[in-house]
Amino acid sequence: MRFEILALDIDGTVFSSEDIILETYLDSVSEYSQKSGENIQLPSHERIMAEIGKPVKTIFRNLLPDLHEQGRDQISDRVLSLLVEKILSGRGKFYDGIAETISELHNQGFRIAACSNGRYAYVEAILRKLDVLQYFLPIVVLDNEQRKVKGDILLHYLDVYNLESKQILMVGDRHSDWEAAQVALTPFAFCEYGHAEPNEIPSYDFALKTPSDLKKIVLSQK
Repeated sequence: MRFEILALDIDGTVFSSEDIILETYLDSVSEYSQKSGENIQLPSHERIMAEIGKPVKTIFRNLLPDLHEQGRDQISDRVLSLLVEKILSGRGKFYDGIAETISELHNQGFRIAACSNGRYAYVEAILRKLDVLQYFLPIVVLDNEQRKVKGDILLHYLDVYNLESKQILMVGDRHSDWEAAQVALTPFAFCEYGHAEPNEIPSYDFALKTPSDLKKIVLSQK
């Protein structure tokens, strides 16, 4: 049975924010600190990258545990705004071959979906800048109500498109992507080129050394 939906994580799979993430977080924390008068310890680049791929509220709870939720939300919203601005201006890195891979697989009849813990504006900005938004199913993101974890996004696709778990391939680079596949019982393709730490991923069905490897995998399943 061939895959019907290819569910792609975004950061670490399609795009890397690694070279813009530190300055964005630091600028947002500094702005908030100046306005509020609160003295906030700035997280390191390593701490920030370790959080990438987790739900947004979890990221800021882990990075700024001593700050109240309202303050964390304000910083989070500013990070989102700055990231979108930078992405649309050409900052950040798209992985080589990812646009061509998405386009070709769409033309081969596969449905392409986003499965990210990122917020709608972030996901949309990346796909729009890469000029692949038109190939994607309507973007679904966490709402902290019906969809609280990434696996819930996969379950949404299974329900809406009336598919079996084995008809969706989850493609990603972090533990949260592996967890999502476990929740929805879907196969998992691990992007070795992404942000994962050594031994972060417990298991996988396929390994991608480059984005174009996805074509070889899914076309061989037809």
